[in-house]
Amino acid sequence: MDVQVKRVYEAPEESDGFRILTDRLWPRGISKEKAALGIWDKSIAPSTELRKWFGHDPEKFEKFKKRYAEELSGNPDTEKFISLIREELQKGPVTLLYGAKDEIHNQAVVLKEFLKDK
Repeated sequence: MDVQVKRVYEAPEESDGFRILTDRLWPRGISKEKAALGIWDKSIAPSTELRKWFGHDPEKFEKFKKRYAEELSGNPDTEKFISLIREELQKGPVTLLYGAKDEIHNQAVVLKEFLKDK
């Protein structure tokens, strides 16, 4: 599975393949052109409540991972998202993009892990 995780503020590269923004909110200071997205899928992002609760606090990350995975499992859009990923992976790599400064404790990392299990 060639799914990568990358900060949306990093320059797009050909090796990124299909780029998906996984944030519910548009990242500050970046234009849609510069983001070079395949899609922006807000429906797969953590709920507003979960995002605010987490607040990118590394100490809450383990609980966040569990709660976000539960949200994904109960989300009717998840199957459609997984199908899209499978379809795009047949063409090349897929990159899950996030806006957070923390490269380790963010939803794209959790989403990649969730996808690997599917």
